[in-house]
Amino acid sequence: MIDEEKLKKEQQKLSKRIILKNDIDDYRHIAGCDAVYTGKKIIYVIVVFDKDMNVKEKKYTIMNSKMPYMKNYVAYRECPAAVETYHKLEIDPDILMVVGAGIMHPRKIGMASHFGLLIDKPTIGVSKEIIHGEVEGDYIYEGNEKIAILMKTKEHAKPIYVSPGHRVSMERSLEIARENMGEKKLPIPLHETHKFANKIKKKIKEENKEEKKL
Repeated sequence: MIDEEKLKKEQQKLSKRIILKNDIDDYRHIAGCDAVYTGKKIIYVIVVFDKDMNVKEKKYTIMNSKMPYMKNYVAYRECPAAVETYHKLEIDPDILMVVGAGIMHPRKIGMASHFGLLIDKPTIGVSKEIIHGEVEGDYIYEGNEKIAILMKTKEHAKPIYVSPGHRVSMERSLEIARENMGEKKLPIPLHETHKFANKIKKKIKEENKEEKKL
């Protein structure tokens, strides 16, 4: 049985180590990070791009998910596979853009923040929904503190929510997200990473079907 109170206390402790000062003025390589699931398996994918959005490297990890989905504790489910995938990379990205929240979280340590802390790299969280906080203008607030920025990427489309993860400021997070927008709803690194993740997922499903036939 999962001890939610224990996880909550650990998050409170870890969140004190999150750095929100900018540590990423310029960068050569940026990575997109995303997870998809098939059955009880998690497929975590990282794709590294150069500044012109050319794909330089793709790596993924398939791992049995040891934890069910629990709101506000996604990092405990995905970080083991995310960290393993990161250590497979030959190119060390300067910054990682992660599907999930950064500090837009009840204890200010969503997936992007938790992952960034574990690998000690600048990370930005991009979410399709408000994980925590209240919308006021273009920002998401917790009390008087800004915890995310609302970003409208396409006319008539729902916004996305950009929040700093670790070692990056709120303003720089938005700048980097905007710099890497294409014609899709998500920034190019995340859109392309999600496409690749779904390709791996489809391949695994087809392999499983073939095994069942044997």
